[in-house]
Amino acid sequence: MRAIVVGTGAGGATAARELALRGFEVLVLEAGKPFRPFTRNISWAAPLRRVGALGGERTISRLFPAMETRRSSEDLVLVRGLAAGGCTVLSCGNLVRADNGLKDMGVDLAPEFEELERLIGVTTVPRPRWRPLSAAMFDAAAKMDLSPAPTPKAVDLSGCVSCGLCELGCARGARWDSRRFLGDALRAGATVRYGTPVRKVVVEDGRARGVLAGRKGAPERMRADAVVLAAGGIGNAQVLKSSGLRAEDRLWADIVLTVGGRSASARMLGEPPMVWYARRDGYMLSPYIDILSHWFHGPWRKVPVGDRVGLMVKLADEGNGRVNADGTVEKPVSEMDRVRLDGAAGLARRLMEGVGVEGPFVEGMLNGGHLGGTVPLARCDAATMHPSTLPEGLWAADLSLAPRSEGLPTMLVAAALALRVARLIPLRRT
Repeated sequence: MRAIVVGTGAGGATAARELALRGFEVLVLEAGKPFRPFTRNISWAAPLRRVGALGGERTISRLFPAMETRRSSEDLVLVRGLAAGGCTVLSCGNLVRADNGLKDMGVDLAPEFEELERLIGVTTVPRPRWRPLSAAMFDAAAKMDLSPAPTPKAVDLSGCVSCGLCELGCARGARWDSRRFLGDALRAGATVRYGTPVRKVVVEDGRARGVLAGRKGAPERMRADAVVLAAGGIGNAQVLKSSGLRAEDRLWADIVLTVGGRSASARMLGEPPMVWYARRDGYMLSPYIDILSHWFHGPWRKVPVGDRVGLMVKLADEGNGRVNADGTVEKPVSEMDRVRLDGAAGLARRLMEGVGVEGPFVEGMLNGGHLGGTVPLARCDAATMHPSTLPEGLWAADLSLAPRSEGLPTMLVAAALALRVARLIPLRRT
């Protein structure tokens, strides 16, 4: 049996590993290139940043090619990882268990969560390694009955130097990313081709038989018995619509708004990002310096990074986005999202003020990098993990299966979905 897996992020690498270990001949197709972490000190850009010469958010794709940024509406920037490892190489390494509406569909991923946590290794950053303000905000959150907790991390703390730049890639290799699962797949006999975007799924007699991939003008036909799409909420939807297949216009993104304040010598980049989190109804709070806002958001320019204090709001946003066959995306911030963001930002400001953080408090760039919901599971799909909208032989194995945003980290749930799917593929051969 031959399987083609599209993408190398949390979903794709997990699916490729599992299928290869089960004896499939696996070909992994990755649109991006092998990943290289950012190794320069971010202070090199300070003079350009102060005068706004870095331009807009699109500049980061030129500085850091693995990170694709695009505006899906006037006030929202979407971020994707386009390289080996997908978004996992650009993550903060959080392994929070999230539901994303799956239990309502009859899908309980607890067994996969437990297995992946054992495989990856989970830890938390000990409090002595937190910056004083992060510790003070944790204590303040506890006094406000916000039930904060240390964030589960996929990080080997013995190799972590607390540079604070996890989302630009770990140059030390201390943070887990899905390239490790991809390596397991390769050792089990899988092959990978980089720079090979999938254009269409080939469907014959109602069954997926392979893909067209590679150069846009002259794609190569590649045959397979099973095709596994794990290119994220945007990538999967684009491939499906280009193939004349159905994708739902229900894209969600876990919108991030970081509220910025100021405290002399806070040095929040002197710890791993998001060392603790507090889950609320529809969002979470966590200490975080938003690099996109630091570099490209005008209201943040006046404060040096060493004095900047950030408290993230990660919102469970409405699934109201649309991905078109040409790859363009329409994802507005709804009125309800804005109301909930304003309420959460107000709480963040009160928490920071309570520990002596000074204003003016400014909101960072609205951005979202957890992209899902475009091939959502329905209750009738729970047993098979195969959405009824897809032809036989074609699977999705990432966040696109998750019906709704949870406002929580998603790396673990994406991998868990892929693990469940990959184990069911051999049982559905026809």
